[in-house]
Amino acid sequence: MAKTNRIHPADLVGYSRLAVAATLKLTGLVEAMHANIAGSEDRNGEAEPRRTTGITGAVYRSVHGATTLVGGGIDAVLMRAVPMLGQSATSPEREALLGALNGVIGDYLVETSNPLAIAMCMRRNGKPLNLERQALAAAIPGASSKLVVLVHGLAMSDLKWQREGHDHGEALARDLGFTPIYLHYNSGLHISTNGRALSELLELLVQQWPVPLKEFVIIGHSMGGLVSRAAYHYGTLANHTWTRKLRKLIFLGAPHHGSHLERGGNWMHFAFQLSKYTSPLARLGKIRSAGITDLRYGNLLDEDWQPHDRFRISGDLRRAVPLPEKVKCYAMAASASERPGSLSSIVLGDGLVPVGSALGLHSDPERTLKFAKSRQWVGYGMRHWDLLSHPSVYEVIKKWVASPLRKAPARQVSAGPSKKKRQRQ
Repeated sequence: MAKTNRIHPADLVGYSRLAVAATLKLTGLVEAMHANIAGSEDRNGEAEPRRTTGITGAVYRSVHGATTLVGGGIDAVLMRAVPMLGQSATSPEREALLGALNGVIGDYLVETSNPLAIAMCMRRNGKPLNLERQALAAAIPGASSKLVVLVHGLAMSDLKWQREGHDHGEALARDLGFTPIYLHYNSGLHISTNGRALSELLELLVQQWPVPLKEFVIIGHSMGGLVSRAAYHYGTLANHTWTRKLRKLIFLGAPHHGSHLERGGNWMHFAFQLSKYTSPLARLGKIRSAGITDLRYGNLLDEDWQPHDRFRISGDLRRAVPLPEKVKCYAMAASASERPGSLSSIVLGDGLVPVGSALGLHSDPERTLKFAKSRQWVGYGMRHWDLLSHPSVYEVIKKWVASPLRKAPARQVSAGPSKKKRQRQ
């Protein structure tokens, strides 16, 4: 039986453009290293990369010119061929690749008009939804008055909510009668950019929902939690209807105060610049997207990043954004450690997000997010991705979603994928 084509013809255009750009960037990096090694004077801190001269310079210019010429020819041929080839069906493999690519260089894909850039939309079963009342009714025949929107994290796609045979959205549909809708977006863009766009989509979705809404919940995993907070902020400024209908906001491992991995990556970028021999390698650090650098401290707003060089070493320059006052907010964290209070639990957390960051804790009281104790939960013996599928995680989510709009009794549970005995935090 013939295999299904896993790549859209239009993807070939995007991949060819990336290959050409990568060749040009790599050639420039090697030339800069060559020039710095050959030179005697210290040229650290230069704004422009150093170029070679003479025969060596002519060789590098020839490579640059030939790559540009060939790349332009390939692009022209593929652009003419795409309409004739048509579009093949998507696949989980393609979605995973595009999600990862957009997470790492999504802002670059948009800047260069690369067709691999993901356009934000609401989806179900991997298919975009037309946010018009009749179209929604046709696409979701059993749409209920209870809506849950799920927002994925960095370098992922909406299909990643399905993990190890479990999907929080589908489970809430089965157990509590909610209709799940999944956001699909380019996680390499600034969080504030995605937040503003999400608010616009939620406004359309809520206004055009086929039946009157009685319950509305958002669940954000990892970066998706920050995008959701940014959406609420900008939606409130725009007086959007959905912000008044939202009842609960659940964060799964959201880096409210950033991730130590991005802070470490920025220091590595700084270290490369300390020597003229390694300074060209600092350009590699600038490959990472705006979405990734926003995770250094958890930027939510335009003013958190617009006035600054996002690759410069600096402290936390964010404007404090409190939790929505009229929405019940819940925070869930994971810790790879089996023991509460251990150093690894506090510092490393789930491997990507420290426990304190996921719970909104901060040394500055003005930045601390005031989650009620009864609305916090830590799963021990878990990694970041276990928040998408572990049975104990879902049981807590289900309880939170089902709870009435009054303060629930405190309860803290911990369990790991190894099914070791539960420990009380």
